[in-house]
Amino acid sequence: MSETRRLLEAAAALSTILRDAGIPHAFHGSVLTAVLANAPLSDEIFCLVEGGQTQAHPFRRVRDAIAGNDIFSATHSPWTNRQATIEILPAGETGPRILDSTTVMKMQGIPFVTISEFIRAKLKNWIIRGSDRDAQDISYVLTKYWNRVDINRIPEQDMSQFVARNASVAPAWLAVKRKYGM
Repeated sequence: MSETRRLLEAAAALSTILRDAGIPHAFHGSVLTAVLANAPLSDEIFCLVEGGQTQAHPFRRVRDAIAGNDIFSATHSPWTNRQATIEILPAGETGPRILDSTTVMKMQGIPFVTISEFIRAKLKNWIIRGSDRDAQDISYVLTKYWNRVDINRIPEQDMSQFVARNASVAPAWLAVKRKYGM
């Protein structure tokens, strides 16, 4: 586990570099749940980076942006001697393909995927891996922020399977469905 504060500082530094290079990006992972819950510890942070047919691969875009920046560097925490690790993922594989105002929100000045996109990405991971951590993140966010969920972005069959195995979220999912007249 890492300190949420340190992960956010690393995300802010990386975000500044990517923004200055004109690279669309957004963060997600359990760090978003930690920010929403004001939790001091978190264990994962991902940075989605847009790619495309006319652009270099997202990994190369990030590498080039960081290599050309002499201000950005990794520093070790004096008490843990562990660096903050942010996994770079191509947009569209784990989250939305296009990172714009409909799929990205700012929290503490850092771009994160929206609540709907977060649930969608976590749900996809949960369907594949069955991770308890993903289930906890989905449950917390759906229960607390159901009124910010766009049902059109959530795969209904996957969510039905999730609700069947995690009955505590059934009232929140029903509230989302009611909101959309379903």
